[in-house]
Order: sequence, then structure tokens, then C-alpha cells
Amino acid sequence: MHVLHHKYNSLTFIVSKNLQTPNSISIPNFLQGQIPTLPSSLKWCLLSENNLVGEIPSSICNLSSLIILSLYKNSFRGRIPECIGDWSSFLNNYVHGKIPKGFAQGCTLQNFQVNNNQLEGSLPRSLANCKDLKFIDVENNYLNDTFPDWLGNLDHLQVLILRSNRFYGQVVNSNVIVSFPRLHVIDLSHNNLSGYLPIKFFENLHAIRKGNEKKGKPEYMMNSPVNWTRYSYVRGLSFMAKGSEMEFESLLTSWMVIDFSNNKFLGEIPKTLGELHSLIVLNLSHNSLTGPIPSSLGDLLELESLDLSSNKLQGRIPTELTNLGFLAVLNLSQNNLTGPIPQGKQFNTFNNDSYIGNFGLCGLPLSNRCDNDEKTPGKFDGDDDEELDWRYSILMGYGCGLVLGVSLGYIVLITGKPWWLVKIIERVQQRFTKR
Repeated sequence: MHVLHHKYNSLTFIVSKNLQTPNSISIPNFLQGQIPTLPSSLKWCLLSENNLVGEIPSSICNLSSLIILSLYKNSFRGRIPECIGDWSSFLNNYVHGKIPKGFAQGCTLQNFQVNNNQLEGSLPRSLANCKDLKFIDVENNYLNDTFPDWLGNLDHLQVLILRSNRFYGQVVNSNVIVSFPRLHVIDLSHNNLSGYLPIKFFENLHAIRKGNEKKGKPEYMMNSPVNWTRYSYVRGLSFMAKGSEMEFESLLTSWMVIDFSNNKFLGEIPKTLGELHSLIVLNLSHNSLTGPIPSSLGDLLELESLDLSSNKLQGRIPTELTNLGFLAVLNLSQNNLTGPIPQGKQFNTFNNDSYIGNFGLCGLPLSNRCDNDEKTPGKFDGDDDEELDWRYSILMGYGCGLVLGVSLGYIVLITGKPWWLVKIIERVQQRFTKR
């Protein structure tokens, strides 16, 4: 690979050359002004993290060989060119308007990331033509649409981030089965989604349900090779994980996240969530969920962060949650939970903040002590049978002792033997007679 120096707008930057033809541009932190005229044979254009301004020029659509366009973290304004869907695109600017609808049949797009803009309207259904799409991030826009369940036709989709928009309605109709076979990160937080949590949807998250049977070397999400070169999908990606905002420079394929927080979901938490055995982060906070915390969540042995705060959950905290050996963040605050807080393992590491706002809870780390009849944690299945067993044993012991005592006394009184026991009984009788 040779290196050429090209000058655009009095700025010098490096363009790699292959077979005497420039095919890639990567210029971080140097460019100012508008996008310069680009070579027509360009395949990669990585202009992220600069100070570029103005509109994205429509002339960029003439780059017939372009595969990857990265423009995030600039200051572009205006509308997105119609041809933007022809490439793997990274936009993180101030572009407005609607997402172009012209995603053609046979579209080879693998990554669509237009987060942190001012886009309106809906997510175009023509995006379903991009059968190789693995990553969709439209976070922090003004998109106003129902949940795009038609994305379930994308068999390669792994990451879906719709956070901080205006999506509304149910996630999936209860009569519709939508399969997302490879989806392992889904962030629907900070929208206006409502209705019950989608049981069928959770049942078809096969990548998260499988569990980590084959734990090999960690792999990062990368694109398919282009001229023997691979690049990471993650550009400016961040979401809530483990109780705080986290930014990702790269994303592991084993990172399993479900975030439905800050919506209008109601009803009970489905027990089927306990079957998502690879789940690492579960956030259902700030909704209107009711009923108990299902004990099946204790089967999520890979879980590191659980946030169920600011709902209307009732009942006791299941003792099964103490099985979560990797749990680093727990937030059950601002609910209507009652009874003793389970003790042991990771639960011994959580402070008051995990439980505040549940006035019926007692036990450490809270200052509210439990009554005598509440000192034992919630029972596992079968505990009632064990309690019955020990009470029955005590009754049997008393019964056997009574029968044995009466029989022995009768024998002593009738036979006069053994003589020493007869003497003791006579002395006791004499004392009572003197009194």
C-alpha cells in the first residue's frame, strides 16, 4: 500500500493507495469546513470526529465504489442524501428531516447508525430489504412510529437500539409471532411503548435463550471482510448498563442486554424471562409493572445488573435471587415490596439504595428490623412439607414416650420389680402423705 498526500481546502491528509487508485480516507480531528470533493473510486470514507459543517453534499451519491461512510461526531446540518442507505453508515450530527426510504432490494447494508440527530418520521420499511443488516442504532432522534416488528425478518440482526425516540404502542401483538434469532442487544428505553411485556417476543430471542454452553474466546462484532479488512461496528455507542451510562468502543457478541425502561408497560413480569439464560443486563425500571418478582429470575445465572425500580411490584423478594453469583448491580427501589430482605452471597454487598422506597421491607441493610415471624426469608417450594415433617416427628415422640411410660408403671405396680424403682415410688408417695 502506497501513501499519497492530497490537499483539499488548504488541508493536508493521507489517502491510502492500492494499485495506484485511492480507495480509503481516514481523517480524525483535523478537518474543518465542508466535505471536500472526494475521489470517485473511494471505497472507505472515515471522516468522523472532525469539525465538518454544512450539509452532506448530494455529490457523495456519485461515489459508486463507496462501501463505508463514517461521518459521526461532526456538525453537519440539513437533510440526509437519498443514497445514504447504499453503504454502512455512521452519522452522529445535527441532520434533520426523514430517513430516506430508498433501501433497494438486495441492499448490502450491514450497519445503520444515525443516532444523536434530529430525524423525524418513521423507520422506513424498505430497511427490511437489507438482509445482511446486523446493527441498527437510531438513538436520540424524534422518530415517531410503532415498534418495527417487521425487522424480525432480518435473520442477521444482532443489535437494535431505538432509545430516546417517540415509539409508541405495543411491542408485539399477542397474536403475532416475531422471531429475532440472533438479536442479543435490544434497547427500547425512553419511549412511549405501552401494554403488557411481550411474552412471545422474549420466547423467540433464541441467541439469549441458548445459554453459554460453548464459552470460547470472546469475539467482537465486526463487519464481513471487505478486501480482507474488517472493522468494528461500534461508533459512538452508549446505553445504560450496570446502573450507569456506559460507552463502548467495541461490542462483544456475548454482551446480552434487554432494556425496556422508561416506558408505559403494565402488568406482571413474565416468568419466561427466567429462560433467557445468557442475559447479562435486565432493566425494566420506570414503568407501571405490578405483581410479584418472579422467582424464575433466579435462573439467570449470568446476570450482572438487575433494575426493577420505580414500578408497582408487590410481595416478597424471592430468595432464589441469591443464586445470582455475578450480580453486581441491584435496584428494587420505589416499589411496594414487603417482608425480609434475603441474605447471603451478592445480597450482602448491596446498600440501602437498592431497596429505598419499599416501606414494607425489613432486615439488613435497612434499619427497619423484622418481627419474629418475619426473620426467615421467603420459602422455597417444598418448605411447607419439611415444616410438617418435623412437627409430626415431635408428636410421634411424645406419643411413644407416653405409651412407654404408662406400660412401665403398670408393670412395676403389678410385679413389684425392679425393687429399687418400687422403693423410690413409695418414698415419693410417703412425702405427699405427710404434707
